Amino acid sequence: MSNGAALRVRRSIVELQDEYAKGNKKPLEDLMRAWKGIKELPPDNPNSFFVIGGYHGEPFRGAGWGNASYWGGYCMHGNILFPLWHRVYLLRVEDALRSIPGCADVTLPFWDETSDASATTGIPWALTDENFVLDGQTIANPLRSFVFTANITDNISSDDPNYSKPKGYETVRYPLSGLVGPNDIAKTKAHNAQFPDYSTNVQLLNQNVVAWLTSVIIVNKQVIPTHVRKKFEDCLNAPNYTVFSNTTSAAQWNENLAPGIEPVVPLESPHNSIHLAVGGCDVPNYDRSPIEGANGDMGENDTAGLDPIFFFHHCFIDRVFWLWQKRHGFTDHLEIIDGYPGTNSVDSQGPTPGVAPNSWLTLESPLDPFKKRDGDRERPYTSLDCIDIQKQLGYSYGPGSLEQPPVMAARLPDRSNKVVRVSGINRSAIRGSFMISAYAVIDGKKQHLGTEAVLSRWHVAGCANCQTHLEAKAFIGLHGLPRSVADSAEYQVEVRTRDGLLTQPRALMAALPPRRPFHFEVR
Repeated sequence: MSNGAALRVRRSIVELQDEYAKGNKKPLEDLMRAWKGIKELPPDNPNSFFVIGGYHGEPFRGAGWGNASYWGGYCMHGNILFPLWHRVYLLRVEDALRSIPGCADVTLPFWDETSDASATTGIPWALTDENFVLDGQTIANPLRSFVFTANITDNISSDDPNYSKPKGYETVRYPLSGLVGPNDIAKTKAHNAQFPDYSTNVQLLNQNVVAWLTSVIIVNKQVIPTHVRKKFEDCLNAPNYTVFSNTTSAAQWNENLAPGIEPVVPLESPHNSIHLAVGGCDVPNYDRSPIEGANGDMGENDTAGLDPIFFFHHCFIDRVFWLWQKRHGFTDHLEIIDGYPGTNSVDSQGPTPGVAPNSWLTLESPLDPFKKRDGDRERPYTSLDCIDIQKQLGYSYGPGSLEQPPVMAARLPDRSNKVVRVSGINRSAIRGSFMISAYAVIDGKKQHLGTEAVLSRWHVAGCANCQTHLEAKAFIGLHGLPRSVADSAEYQVEVRTRDGLLTQPRALMAALPPRRPFHFEVR
């Protein structure tokens, strides 16, 4: 930092757990104390978790709910500001945590999602244990959920179900459902009644997360990874910030790839996968029988920010962003491809409060609602204020996974260079988040090739400008498959939604009949 102060270090939460087990309990206890404090603040207190968690989506503060030009919350998705807006979001919650008496030194840890520990056991226990002993008293673990301190209102009268939630609602994760609208409450109660034991539910959650982090297929006795860990590894190879930063820009880049070039993986893609793994979506693996009807808050763009695990997940996402910056020489500046998809305020989700509809996004665009003090005045944060986390923001990251580029095995000459390209998926016709999964039938067995998770809203039609960018796409490479297998396989794509499965069994279709749910081809 310019003033010579020591950098704050965001460490893996597993490090805090290990220190706690060895007798140094203060770091984890202070973290719990800080989270307990901000969750207990009145809902109109600017440092309360209700206010800060609500910036991401509901309860639609600012201009969001009152103007159909805006999607609602302040969060940035599907555009170049996605990593930067969330970087400043983490700063805001850290400031609130440090405002609690006795917690001035608290720094937000990260959940190291690509570590061997996560791949083996799932989510760290500090984020899931039901209770915690603090100051000699057993309390509800502040990191496992949040009980709303005020009502939230969707404010979209045509929404079905209305996604309002009452004061006293407690956030849930897989395998539970949090749908409480008038058309879903009965189904939710019946679903959740099947899972009365908290510890069993945590086991199911961890099994689900591990499945997303470790999935593979075996073809001709070769192990081919299809898991989210590989997506995180691959995103670090993105050639420029624009396509690294978001799914909209990456989709355009992948549309224009020359034959034989592997698709780019943007940071937002594995980010979405973890949201849906924790919040509750079916694991897209043919050999598993996942629990249907799980609709936890982390899987819903509207309320994800009100589950505390959101911030430990995004702390890891910010760390991966910093690793990409260091690997590619962009720790002190970033470059944007002007006019590219993902650089307009209506791309993917529509504009947020503080951003004019149909305007170009730049590094000078405001990151509302976050304010930076310059002397005796406040102004909105911009991306230019938060590129260098060490010199500008005063923090760095402790050790963890992905520090070194993975050792790349030489590609065998008989590997396929084809890509499953999925397009034409209309988000306005799909309620909530969904998954696009590709499969190949090889020797009579249906094998999962990969999944693109789409973190979406329950009511996309509620945003006028979202209607101009409704198409979801996916690009799933076959570069691990032997060429002879890839050329002879039968391909299938499934779009798994909250309301059922959309399928398109034919891979190559020159002319699409009316009302086909989507199109895909392998080339």
